[in-house]
Amino acid sequence: MNQTLAHLKTYFEGELFFDDLHKMLYATDASVYRKLPLAVAYPKSVEGIRQLITFANDHGTSLIPRTAGTSLAGQCVGEGIVVDVSKHFTKIVSVDTEKRTVTVQPGVIRDELNDFLRPYGLFFGPNTSTSSRCMIGGMVGNNSSGTTSIQYGVTRDKVVSIRTLLSDGSEVVFSEISSESFRQKMADPGMEGRIYSTLYELLSPSEVKEAIEAEFPKPEIHRRNTGYAIDSLTNSEIFGREEAPINIGKLLCGSEGTLAFTTEVTLQLDDLPPPFTAMVVTQYASLRSSMLDVGVAMKHNLHTCELIDATILERTRENTLYEPYRFFVQDSPEAVLLLELKDTTEAGLQQQVEALLKDLEHSAHSYARPVLRGEQIDKALALRKAGLGLLGNMVGDHKAVACIEDTAVALEDLPAYIADFENILHRYDQKAVYYAHAGAGELHLRPILNLKTKEGVTLFREITTEVAKLTKQYKGSFSGEHGDGIVRAEFLELQVGKKLFQVMRKIKEAFDPKGIFNPGKITDAWPMDQSLRYEQTGGTPKVATLTDFDDSEGILSLAEKCNGSGDCRKTEMAAGAMCPSYHATRNEKDTTRARANVLREVLTNSTKENKFDSKALKEALSLCLSCKACASECPSNVDMTLMKSEFLYQYKKVHGSSRADRWFARSTSLYKKASRFPGLANRFNQGKWSSGWVKRLMGIAPNRSLPSISSKSFSKRIQKFIYQHNSSSYDVWLFVDEFSNYLEANIAEDAYQLLTGLGYQVGIVDHLDSCRALLSKGFLKEARNSIDENVAFLKDKVSGEVPLVGIEPSAVLGFRDEFPRLASDKSSVRHIAQNTYLIEEFLALEMQREQIGAAQFTSEEKQIKIHVHCHQKALSNQKITFDLLNLPANYRPTLITSGCCGMAGSFGYEASKYDLSMSIGELRLFPAIRKASEKILIAANGTSCRHQIKDGTGREALHPITILRRALR
Repeated sequence: MNQTLAHLKTYFEGELFFDDLHKMLYATDASVYRKLPLAVAYPKSVEGIRQLITFANDHGTSLIPRTAGTSLAGQCVGEGIVVDVSKHFTKIVSVDTEKRTVTVQPGVIRDELNDFLRPYGLFFGPNTSTSSRCMIGGMVGNNSSGTTSIQYGVTRDKVVSIRTLLSDGSEVVFSEISSESFRQKMADPGMEGRIYSTLYELLSPSEVKEAIEAEFPKPEIHRRNTGYAIDSLTNSEIFGREEAPINIGKLLCGSEGTLAFTTEVTLQLDDLPPPFTAMVVTQYASLRSSMLDVGVAMKHNLHTCELIDATILERTRENTLYEPYRFFVQDSPEAVLLLELKDTTEAGLQQQVEALLKDLEHSAHSYARPVLRGEQIDKALALRKAGLGLLGNMVGDHKAVACIEDTAVALEDLPAYIADFENILHRYDQKAVYYAHAGAGELHLRPILNLKTKEGVTLFREITTEVAKLTKQYKGSFSGEHGDGIVRAEFLELQVGKKLFQVMRKIKEAFDPKGIFNPGKITDAWPMDQSLRYEQTGGTPKVATLTDFDDSEGILSLAEKCNGSGDCRKTEMAAGAMCPSYHATRNEKDTTRARANVLREVLTNSTKENKFDSKALKEALSLCLSCKACASECPSNVDMTLMKSEFLYQYKKVHGSSRADRWFARSTSLYKKASRFPGLANRFNQGKWSSGWVKRLMGIAPNRSLPSISSKSFSKRIQKFIYQHNSSSYDVWLFVDEFSNYLEANIAEDAYQLLTGLGYQVGIVDHLDSCRALLSKGFLKEARNSIDENVAFLKDKVSGEVPLVGIEPSAVLGFRDEFPRLASDKSSVRHIAQNTYLIEEFLALEMQREQIGAAQFTSEEKQIKIHVHCHQKALSNQKITFDLLNLPANYRPTLITSGCCGMAGSFGYEASKYDLSMSIGELRLFPAIRKASEKILIAANGTSCRHQIKDGTGREALHPITILRRALR
């Protein structure tokens, strides 16, 4: 088949891959399933998709449509060609403000669509927890709904028309048509005509309509993806039910790409929600108490009614990003409800809040009912949206498994249904996680199972089967919003009955006679307990590493924390820095999810003695900037920087290291030698011929400037102050890293003068290596030796009373991050880590303690724009730098909403990565700096960031400490 695929590649309008790497990348989605595809295609045009359809028909394979790949039921998993439209089908085609519609290609991101629509006063209502990266094509394929469905309905309600390619390659638009037009289309001799004729033949009999009434979920359950939405067709005038036209697009919505291939969608929009918002957060001692309040709350005009249970709330304690968002949690609730109200006036909103509180107080089920406003609501909703990803934080092989998490029942049935559900789990001695859309009668219920054991897989099937029967008993929807996929399609006949199931099979056959569109889903289902992501080996294989991954039970378990939720697929338009290379390339390969998937695949399945010896894994990690954004922004805390360092170390055992890697890794010794003759070194590095020779020798991009050596190192500048006193006489130790010592000694001097000028006695540590360069290049044994030197020197000097503070974020934060994982003396390194701070962190704490204040600084007016180092964003807090530069009374700092600058240490120097590095800078950072007038100061605390800003914009950025030192009175 590879030869045939190679031929397809010669004329295909797009990109086609059938290498091992891309197969591994697309073997999974956000579900528990895994199937290696035949190939991966990125079509660039409608003709490209048509070429794939022809190929699939001619060669007996299939097409699996995919956008963001966040599907939870296995919809994007298959053995054919995965067709990823997320890269090239991303246009917003047109907006009609009179009709309040928008036409888009399937790769348009939901949140970015709404950003585009906001100036028109319009928005697309359905709002999934993945809205920052999920795409309209996936939302239509899955009939997504999300937190707002109780107010704005589901995606099917919003579909006006869908432009598609049918399985014969013909292009058809499905939209609302009259009975007369329907009959005219039936007479068409082509595939479109056969589809209309088949639908009429299948759905006209009265017994079919009666079966729909008898077997389908209760009509008040608006979340319904069970099979094909034939009820949306029978409720039309062509079938004699209502004076309403018919729209076959409603049938395609929720069909999971099994009927046709979508190329364009027109959506009905709503006016922007009312501007005044409040949220009541009710908190409960038991889950059942919260269920009793859902009906009470839903009597009010809620825009959101969402539940978070204790398991998810507990996960937030362990997440750097989301832990502060717990501010509203009182005591230890078993469940909370987020009840959001909106109004056109503040007075009207207050009346709504008071009425809701009155009813909740009268019901007396909750013990706390705080009211949130403004940014507090955003944080609470962000906590709820992170629920799926946060579940990946569960350490070990037992995970909250998506299988029965999609059931929806009528609100009046919800308390009894949940009670019966709990009884089922009790019989199996199992626990579950509960979260999401209580107001819509749909809680995401996840049993906690170990699918690496036969017993776990048996429970997986048995529990799913029992809950399927329970859902049918309540006439509920077994697939509420996450779809049938693989996990629930097997139970479709149970849910709709034999007659309607056969109707659905015939509909599939009419649209797709050769079965080329996403087989194994909805009809003709694959078994729900096969093709799982993990083999039933009993547990996770142990992989020996030099880095300590015990907190995740090993490096493989850390990779397995990634559950595919795809937070790393956010673009630069969203908040955060993860993943900078993906922002620039839009390739799945360059996401944390992809890297974790390949790492998991290789470490699980490799038969080599050194499992890390994989070219595919090397390629997957090649564009990781080690920015550490995933350490905090990934809800599952999948820290790819740590795993990449370990991989590089292990890979070098087999393949050795390049000259450039050795030089970059051991750059401290080069800086130290060059500092003896700084003038000569700088002339050599800046000379046209000599610098070119250096760059070629080290694989540095020709257009990249080389750093200058300070005319006098910091050590030489203040040598007289070093080691003259015992540590007990100091207030603080200043760690002068190799970058600050040899390349930017003026900044180290500014730090020293600022601290002493504020009245601190400062001890200096300037002879130790931060190990940042060694770590980034995978020289872990050398790094460990150097770390041990750091620990031995500092363990009796650093304390809570005399902390260690540092200048360069990537250098000093290593004490809290990598050092504890590599140091031999675990006790001492933990003690040092607990008392190590960025200099901005230390001074911000001193501000809070009122040890320093505005009176010590100038009253001169200045505006400052701040870019903060990625490691600080991930491991600390960028607000501390803002707060610190706000200390002088008339300083006006603002944070640049930038992600990674793109430099990332040696990454931006390398010739093969220079263009990508600059592309990342151009996304947000460079334009923001170019817009700033020359009077505005640019602050950046990372040495790489300042270098990148200089190369990319020509502006000189100052370390925040330099700005503050100059502001001292």
